[in-house]
Amino acid sequence: MGGHEHHSGGAHPLPGGPLPTAVAVCALAVLAAGYLLLVRRTARRPAAKGWSPWRTASFLTGCALVAGALLPPLGAFAHGDFRGHMAQHLLIGMYAPLALVLGAPVTLLLRTLPPRRARRLTGVLHSRPLRPVAHPVTALLLSTGSLALLYGTPLYDATAASPALHWLVHAHFLLSGCLFAWVVAGPDPAPARPGVPARLVLLGVAVALHATFSQLLYGGFLIGVHAPVDQVRGGAELMYYGGDLAELLLAGALVATWRPARGPRRPAAAPLSPTESLSPP
Repeated sequence: MGGHEHHSGGAHPLPGGPLPTAVAVCALAVLAAGYLLLVRRTARRPAAKGWSPWRTASFLTGCALVAGALLPPLGAFAHGDFRGHMAQHLLIGMYAPLALVLGAPVTLLLRTLPPRRARRLTGVLHSRPLRPVAHPVTALLLSTGSLALLYGTPLYDATAASPALHWLVHAHFLLSGCLFAWVVAGPDPAPARPGVPARLVLLGVAVALHATFSQLLYGGFLIGVHAPVDQVRGGAELMYYGGDLAELLLAGALVATWRPARGPRRPAAAPLSPTESLSPP
């Protein structure tokens, strides 16, 4: 095993003190309140379709998952135990992003904007500069590929000593997780989104990479995490099974929105007249 005991047992304070956590939770509360305000505005518009309560519940659930990952007891546990860190990573980087993206916040915003501003925002979403960012390979590298950087280098240990780096990693996993969920199964508009079969292949690659990283972590190969062996193996198991469940939910969301294209219907043949039906070939 490439790790050794790095953290002591017992209670651990939140990284950087309670202030950064309080600021982050307040930002989540403002985000949730803003979403609810847009839902209310949509309902007040004349001749407007009602907003799905499932989308509202999904977005609020995503905000609650991020808050739950940051607040005690998980927030403090994650700072002193690698298993808690992995549970926190799964919530912030996989489960919360899926819930937030399925809330379709961009579509909700487009419904409330004046037509001119809505067209501008749609143009930005489909613009050429955004295409490399929203490319499936980019989303895969930023979300799943960054696991190699975090756990295969001294970066994880550095986050324990630097509160700023710790929060930067949180932000990265939340944003990259949202990007990946948006590219794969997001209901909001995206530039040049590939077809459903291609996105299922992309998801399959992500599943394989996740499984590979978790097995390397469990075996202690090419791993830069310095923590007790039982913690590292417990975290690896959480990554393996928790990641599979999150990706299964993402696949379900993708399949639920799949509308196979139907070919053009052939016009029905005109019925034969009695003379035509009785005439020899």
